[in-house]
Amino acid sequence: MTSTTMTRPARLADQQPPDVSFSGIPFRRLIRVEWDKATDTRAARWLLALVAASTIGLMLASMLAPSSVAQTYTGYLGVAALGVTILLPVVAILTLTSEWSQRTVLTTFTQEPRRTRVITAKITVSLILALGGTVFGGLVTAASLGLAAASGRHLESNLTAGVLIGYLLFILVQVLMGVALGALLHNSAAAIVCAFALPAGFALLGHALKSVGQWVDTSYTFDWLLRSEWSGHTPQILFSLALWVAVPLAAGLIRTVQRDIH
Repeated sequence: MTSTTMTRPARLADQQPPDVSFSGIPFRRLIRVEWDKATDTRAARWLLALVAASTIGLMLASMLAPSSVAQTYTGYLGVAALGVTILLPVVAILTLTSEWSQRTVLTTFTQEPRRTRVITAKITVSLILALGGTVFGGLVTAASLGLAAASGRHLESNLTAGVLIGYLLFILVQVLMGVALGALLHNSAAAIVCAFALPAGFALLGHALKSVGQWVDTSYTFDWLLRSEWSGHTPQILFSLALWVAVPLAAGLIRTVQRDIH
């Protein structure tokens, strides 16, 4: 009996697994998985195709109706920026909301319980898409400028480093607006409606109260950002960035981390 009672604890101790700490899913793999979720669906492919079509279509319209856009390099680049950002934020919204709408988020957060890492991967994928849209818009602009010059049209070459940076920031900010709404609302339809309705509503407010609109109306603040007109408008631009991106994104991250999954 003594021998039995002495050896049994030893055997149990031998059967206990070693203390192993797991590092979790590599972040690079998370990005790859979220990239597939964002782009490898029929809806995503259609949306990305429509982003390309809207960019090319707006540029062609501007070329066929030269009075509708300034015949400058900056003017053409601005048209490309508008074309890219009509629907690309919707892709970003779906990247953040599709799992909640399709009720697959439980599987995702079971595989990676640290929700902030998943959200960070989704934001990273959205920014990669924004950079891709920026490059595509630049290529469309370059092709359009070449066609316009070949047709004998005079175009003012007024591109500067500041304008190119403003073009990049404009697209990134528009996509981050979609990210922020998606993270906050967790509902695809509601976030898409808000992405179009809220800026329109604030634009109406801006036309009625110009002094207020210069702080909250993105048609003012983000246009200054696009044109790299920071001088005299820096406080308004920063306030608008906080209102439309920083605050809803922070609130969305908090809600995502704390929300119960049923």
